[in-house]
Amino acid sequence: MNALRFFLIGFAAVLLAACEPNEFANRLDRDLGNDVAKNIIFDDATGLKLDVYTPHAARNAPTIVFWAGGRWTTGTKDEYAFVGQRLASESFVVVIADYRKYPKVRFPAFVEDAAKAVKWVKSNIAKYGGSPDKLFVMGHSAGAHIAAMLAIDPEFLKAVGIDNLKLSGMIGLAGPYDFMPTTDPQLRDVFYPPENFEQSQPTFFVDGRNPPLLLIHGQDDEDVWVKNTRNLADAVRNAGGPVETLIYDKLSHSCAVAVLSTSSITCGHPQPDPLREIVRFVRAQAKTTAQ
Repeated sequence: MNALRFFLIGFAAVLLAACEPNEFANRLDRDLGNDVAKNIIFDDATGLKLDVYTPHAARNAPTIVFWAGGRWTTGTKDEYAFVGQRLASESFVVVIADYRKYPKVRFPAFVEDAAKAVKWVKSNIAKYGGSPDKLFVMGHSAGAHIAAMLAIDPEFLKAVGIDNLKLSGMIGLAGPYDFMPTTDPQLRDVFYPPENFEQSQPTFFVDGRNPPLLLIHGQDDEDVWVKNTRNLADAVRNAGGPVETLIYDKLSHSCAVAVLSTSSITCGHPQPDPLREIVRFVRAQAKTTAQ
């Protein structure tokens, strides 16, 4: 990758200063009448769990697997129940899966955990009314990084017997996709050793062969710079791969996911509506997959 670009990015010590879990979760969450199966163990070795949100009478519905943000150190599936409820209200089956965090593990362990969650979904989601063939990966912040790694680097899903090109799409909310090198001591340890740094970046693996991407970010995001989304989108476009971007002038890091709640009044009303755009993207790509 371009050495000058790496040098300039290296001075960005505040790039990922506070990818904390969504502080709006508890007060924005409410029951939308969907069924939920909670705390299903998807990996016996680690005991990691996931929740499945199912629309009533769902059958062969598009399935979205979502991972929480939290700087790879915090964030749980329970804090993002509002995402499962809201997207399930749009007739999607939604899986919210946990993954191990730093300092218990370093990269790439949390991406490997996510791959195992996708494997469980492929094998079991039909029992919950979801389609294993209309499968999307999605995340906010650190969770978006994980989703992008699964979609763009084929090795993680290949390790669990899945072709990443069989994914119907990837949706990233305010994701860090191109943030190395960094001078942040904690991040350097999360992705230690240094020879892993380049391989931890979704942009490193772009070759034009990826599932369709929908990348959403706020121009004034002070936690994860919008250049992460711009750089990934530019790389994919230049390689001939499918990608859409939605860059909002006024959308904070937390609001990038809080707008999916039942009440986004504290985030204003960004236009076009991010939820509507996600729904449009999923339905369009699921229809393409079914053809």
